Amino acid sequence: MSLKFSEKGHHYTLDGRPVPGVTTLISKGLPKPAIPYWAAKSVAEYVLDHPEGVEALRTMGRNSAVAALKQVPWTKRDEAAVRGTAVHELAERIAHGEEVDVPDHLIDPVQGYVRWLDEWQPEVIWTERPVGNRQWWYAGTPDIVCRIDGQVWLLDWKSSRGVFGEYGIQIASYGHAEFFVDDEGNEQPMPVIERYGVVHIEPNESTLYELTEPEAAWKDFLHIAWTANAVDRIKGYLGEPVQHPADEVAS
Repeated sequence: MSLKFSEKGHHYTLDGRPVPGVTTLISKGLPKPAIPYWAAKSVAEYVLDHPEGVEALRTMGRNSAVAALKQVPWTKRDEAAVRGTAVHELAERIAHGEEVDVPDHLIDPVQGYVRWLDEWQPEVIWTERPVGNRQWWYAGTPDIVCRIDGQVWLLDWKSSRGVFGEYGIQIASYGHAEFFVDDEGNEQPMPVIERYGVVHIEPNESTLYELTEPEAAWKDFLHIAWTANAVDRIKGYLGEPVQHPADEVAS
């Protein structure tokens, strides 16, 4: 049995067993202190920018209003995720030379991405192939492995507002996978990755950022994965309440 990815549940199984994805491990194992501030800011902005909506929430009752406001940051996150997924799908198809219909709200980033392709001329080896590692027990799906000027690159497309160091950890872990899954569902050895990068797709332009220390990023990923796997284990470190010996005698 090999590696399988469930689009519906967005999870991986390897040899019939659940296996954590790279992004899940990084999310669980790498602290993100900025997120609480971002979430609070999102709610505050909504309250100030949508006074009529807030008044409408008040009519629903306190508990319902609080529940709706708590959801504001994650609704904003999900909207960005949907946009990012659409950009990724278009980027993959365009990289293969397909003609695509681009929605109006994505024309600017797609045009910038096409200009990047014209400039760098990546030769696609494969795109969107699940990869896995049995030794360290993880899986993931890189966006593209390609040749640029004769060297093999592993790249990920990012349409986020900025470029963050954890992206380097993500692509380093992909490059250290033991295998990828081909179109027939068979495992194939990972190609030797010579360089790693992130293509930041923004309105009107795309920019390539290279991972400068891939081996350091790989070692950091292993530490992060260990911490992520420890999270659930730590929950069980304390057992049931201990009964005092005197209480045992009395009972």
